[in-house]
Amino acid sequence: MKVKSKFVCRECGYTTAKWMGKCPGCEAWNSLDEEQYSKSSEARKQQGFTTLSSGGTPVELDDISLTEIPRYQTNISEFDRVLGGGIVPASLILLGGDPGIGKSTLILETLNNLALHNHSVLYVTGEESKEQIKMRAERLGVKANLLIMAENDLDKILKQADKLKPQVMVVDSIQTVFLPHLESAPGSVSQVRECTAKILYFSKSSLTSSILIGHVTKEGSLAGPRVLEHMVDTVLYFEGENTQQFRVLRTIKNRYGSTNEIGVFEMTSGGLSEVMNPSEHFLKGKQEQSSGSCVTACIEGTRPILTEIQSLVTHSHLNNPRRTCIGIDSNRLSLILAVLEKCTGLKFFDQDVYVNVAGGLKITEPASDLAIAVSLLSSLKNQTVPAELMAFGEIGLNGEIRPVSQTDSRLSESTKLGYSKILIPFRSKFDKNPNNIEMLKIKHIQDLENMLF
Repeated sequence: MKVKSKFVCRECGYTTAKWMGKCPGCEAWNSLDEEQYSKSSEARKQQGFTTLSSGGTPVELDDISLTEIPRYQTNISEFDRVLGGGIVPASLILLGGDPGIGKSTLILETLNNLALHNHSVLYVTGEESKEQIKMRAERLGVKANLLIMAENDLDKILKQADKLKPQVMVVDSIQTVFLPHLESAPGSVSQVRECTAKILYFSKSSLTSSILIGHVTKEGSLAGPRVLEHMVDTVLYFEGENTQQFRVLRTIKNRYGSTNEIGVFEMTSGGLSEVMNPSEHFLKGKQEQSSGSCVTACIEGTRPILTEIQSLVTHSHLNNPRRTCIGIDSNRLSLILAVLEKCTGLKFFDQDVYVNVAGGLKITEPASDLAIAVSLLSSLKNQTVPAELMAFGEIGLNGEIRPVSQTDSRLSESTKLGYSKILIPFRSKFDKNPNNIEMLKIKHIQDLENMLF
């Protein structure tokens, strides 16, 4: 049995036969770790690699009986929403987020609710002691008698889990557990990959739902190899700033439900609380009359959410004026500014431009283009936008205002919160015109200035 060595980047998973100071894949310095491996199948068995087998006999699709498997309800409606209705038995869920964002708090509250409804749970921690978990449980008001295990050795963890056979198992975090037969340190690419694979096989064979908590890099992506996200069934990101009260739980991948679904939470002294009406909370601090402000309706998964777009345009004393945006793509802002300059004749080349999405929400869809343009014009002219106005629509490169999807859902959410003037693309299609609503239809961005100001 011949053992060979390879070097794997701990940041991106790039593999090379020799050590290099700089990774060719992600250009990180001193990130290549040496790993030993063998191509022999017997050697892989000796190292503890397992396989998921169901007899190995192919069957026809029509011969497979599919019974309705009830999901485990966490009784946290925002969490159940992003999961597609609850935790699927034998599923593998990966939860990532910045340090201190509230991942462990959310999981502890979830396990408490599951245990109170007669679900067997196991909380495995590799970062804290049992006493520290107890202190946090008392602060959060956990009433269930949870099973807590402080261990880093994955072989010991799975041996105990096989005896207890919990319905839900949490590993906090996947970067702290290790397999003894691998020589690399915990958190390395090989350890994270093989530990996840072993938990995957255990979950599918024992019908135990496993939740892995993962660290993130400084860029905000999950640490470890990219294959980690392909192995699991569901990938969740917990977003938000430590200085802000709102937290957004976003679905990136879900084999058992829709993607891009979000759940909104509020961080309080007693833990996380659900935000049942996110639009009302995101607009809570909005001023009645202020320049550079416009409300838009964005779609997150299947949910319409109203949020405020704030812009500040001020004269710049720099050779290269600043373009700063929080919550939207900087390239999108540059595109909107270029279209406004060409189509309206207004000049932004000597202005510092700052755009912010109030409440910490991140908007990725182009339906917010029209609201961004309204807020920019309002700040540039120092004129207020009517408090009852809401806008949504996509701006094309030629200045045309293009319709967006799910217009009815956006209009319905707007009327609930009392917005009586809706600025929408001219070719928008909707089934029903809400009562007491003034529809302002716009064809081109050059009509925006005359329509509002």
